[in-house]
Amino acid sequence: MKMDDIVAQRLEIDTKLQREITKVGSLKESLQRSDELTKQMVSILTTFENRLIKLEEAIVPVYQETGNLQRCQDNTEKCLTLLDHAISFYHVTKEVENVIREGPSNDLHEYLNCLDKLQGAVEYFNKTHPASPELSAASLLFEQGKQALEKEFRTVLQRHSKPVSAMLILDLLGTDEEFADEELPTIEHLPERAVEELVAISKSNWLIDDSSSFLNVYATTRSNMLIKSLHGLREHLKSSSGGVLSMAATHSPALTTKHKHQRDTPTKRGGSMRRGLVMARRATEAIKKLSQHTVEAGKRQGTTSIDIKEEGSDVDVEFYVSGVTALLKLIQSEYQLMDGIIPEKLKRKVFDIMIQPAMENVVSEGELLANSVKRSIGRRDFSSVLSLFPVVKHLRTIKPEFDITLEGCQAPTRAKLASLVQNLNTTGARALEEFIEHIKNDPDKSSNMPRDGTVHELTRNTLLFLEQLAEYVEAAGAMLMIQDPSALAQAQDPSKKRAKVAEYMTRVLSALGLNLNNKAETYSDVYLRAVFMLNNFNYILKTMQRSGLLDLVHEYNKEVKTYYADLILEQKRLYSESFSRVMTYIMEVRKPMSQQRTMSPEIKLKDKDRQNIKDKFTGFNKEMEDLFKIQKGYAIPDIDLQDSLTKDNKEFLLPPYKIFLDKYSNTNFTKNPHKYMKYSVDAVSAMLDKFFDASA
Repeated sequence: MKMDDIVAQRLEIDTKLQREITKVGSLKESLQRSDELTKQMVSILTTFENRLIKLEEAIVPVYQETGNLQRCQDNTEKCLTLLDHAISFYHVTKEVENVIREGPSNDLHEYLNCLDKLQGAVEYFNKTHPASPELSAASLLFEQGKQALEKEFRTVLQRHSKPVSAMLILDLLGTDEEFADEELPTIEHLPERAVEELVAISKSNWLIDDSSSFLNVYATTRSNMLIKSLHGLREHLKSSSGGVLSMAATHSPALTTKHKHQRDTPTKRGGSMRRGLVMARRATEAIKKLSQHTVEAGKRQGTTSIDIKEEGSDVDVEFYVSGVTALLKLIQSEYQLMDGIIPEKLKRKVFDIMIQPAMENVVSEGELLANSVKRSIGRRDFSSVLSLFPVVKHLRTIKPEFDITLEGCQAPTRAKLASLVQNLNTTGARALEEFIEHIKNDPDKSSNMPRDGTVHELTRNTLLFLEQLAEYVEAAGAMLMIQDPSALAQAQDPSKKRAKVAEYMTRVLSALGLNLNNKAETYSDVYLRAVFMLNNFNYILKTMQRSGLLDLVHEYNKEVKTYYADLILEQKRLYSESFSRVMTYIMEVRKPMSQQRTMSPEIKLKDKDRQNIKDKFTGFNKEMEDLFKIQKGYAIPDIDLQDSLTKDNKEFLLPPYKIFLDKYSNTNFTKNPHKYMKYSVDAVSAMLDKFFDASA
């Protein structure tokens, strides 16, 4: 078994070996064939490479020669083109001469194209033939063309420039809130075609340099239109019966129809511009009211403690406020008009030149207003200071918008408005302080005093001034705080401004009280002195309560009401002492008589006692009649105070007089009792009712 297995295995191995030998042989044959193919391929590639080398050697020289020929052709063409271009410059003058001579008015665009050609010719000859006659001819024609273009610019600008109508300006002044939800009315300074022509001329850049006269022409022309527009507005307001606040009635017809439904509905928020005009109207009315009140009071008392200038003030506040606002609107519109016409880099310079006259007018009128107030202060006409408050408030309101509009202008231009506001603030603060000094130093002459002890003219004027001042708390507070270095940091706080005005009013009231005390001393009648002080203190308190001044003053001193109430009570007490001589008789301070001796008519009185009773009645009658004659000449203009005093007098006098009268009514002290008991209790009461009535 083993031998057979071994033989079988050897046989199998031999078989496998034979197969492998056969495979190796086949592989050798394949490798041999592959080598032969490789050798053939290498031979083919070598032959192809040799042929390419030969082709390159033949083609490259041809290519290079062709390139040289192409460059020669290009250079020739460029030379011909440049030559044609150069030759064309020699003919430009003749080609464009007729168009330039005719001017730009016929066909502006063709004229500009001709100027383009002339400019090219001038530049060419300057570089290539500076001394050529062609350069002289082209330069001369070019300068003539520029002059004609500048003249056309001036002509178009001046021909189409017109002042903005006053009604359109008023529409703009009233549209801060009226047209908030729709397109605002716009100003068309120039027709669209004229603007297009000006823009085309400007974009040509031939007229533009830093010293170019055409920029001055534009600035001067538009500046004149700006001045005329503002002048037209002022004249319109002067001739309009409704004045500034009747703007709705004087709006332009075109806009009135378009926005009629909006005009019929009041706005929820008043625009800052409209508020400024309203405040100006209030100031004007306040000045007229205060002046009229002072004159009337002076006529009643025979003099005036504050002189009033009868002629109108130098500057109308309403016109001025509307003019400042109109100036802002107009210069904003003018700046927009400059887009395209004036190059961006020169816009601010031209704008600065253009607005100078109008800005100077506004500033000079503001300074005129300040000087007018200063002169009025010198004449002790303090009503004029009220005109400053709406102006200052309005200028402070629109100053930020002015600052934005004037951004980029020269520093002096930007500082004009700030300087004006500072001047007005200083003038107003000085006027307010001078008002206090005037109150302190108002003359104490008896000729200035009311003969009947009524409210003094100074008190009425002072309270009326404070009432009007309360309308401008913010502006007045800012004025006062600017003069106080310690309060500058809080100058923007409205509550601090109110507190500052409240402090100022307290100082005014203090000065008024001191002056009234001094004036009262000029009365020889001490009781008329009490009536005078009572009238004035009562007037001060009631006026402050009615007008709301008391609430404002309480922000600085909460005891003011109590203080004046105490003063009124004290003056009532002093006045009541006027009945002391009357009371001496009915209270039987001297030589009193017992009740028992007067109880029965049967009791016979001594002559001495009868005479004593007669003297008491006679004394009472005389003193009461004298008191009536005096006090019916006293004046208590306040009905409530008069009723209160009459009631107090009756409660003070009638009960003791009734007791006195009842005590002696049954006493047989005279055969003619009606001679001594002249007045019943009702008669005395009726007499007291006629106190403070000069017609009684």
